[in-house]
Amino acid sequence: MKRIGEHRKLLGVDNTATLKELKTIYRNTMKDTHPDKFVNDEAGQLEAEEKSKSVIEAYHFLVSINPETQEKYKEEYTETITTSIITDFYLEKQILKVQHLNGKMFEYIGVPRNIYIKMVNADSPSRFARRHIYGNFIYRKSGEVMAD
Repeated sequence: MKRIGEHRKLLGVDNTATLKELKTIYRNTMKDTHPDKFVNDEAGQLEAEEKSKSVIEAYHFLVSINPETQEKYKEEYTETITTSIITDFYLEKQILKVQHLNGKMFEYIGVPRNIYIKMVNADSPSRFARRHIYGNFIYRKSGEVMAD
């Protein structure tokens, strides 16, 4: 997806970057672009703030989809998609956001609108997701809400 490519380009990494490499690149980039380096340069400080925000967003996003992060939460993810039904879902800019009954929320990146429409019209969104979403799109955990 375009967003992943943009984030990788910003940090100068490819899809094989480890968490340790991402962290090192992130820290070094932040040292170079931190707004505090531009004390008497207001324009430079504003530019550095924008660049820093972009770097922080890219780093957190890439960490969340990194294979090491995915492996760490694989058991929790597998349990959720096999035992908990979907309670809500919506598509926003090719990111399918899925809320499960157990409170876990995941985002699936690059989901085309036509797949989303089929999911909306499916008798069981959970069954549709098991067949057409899970395992077919890059995903990341996007949150958790407390179950009542």
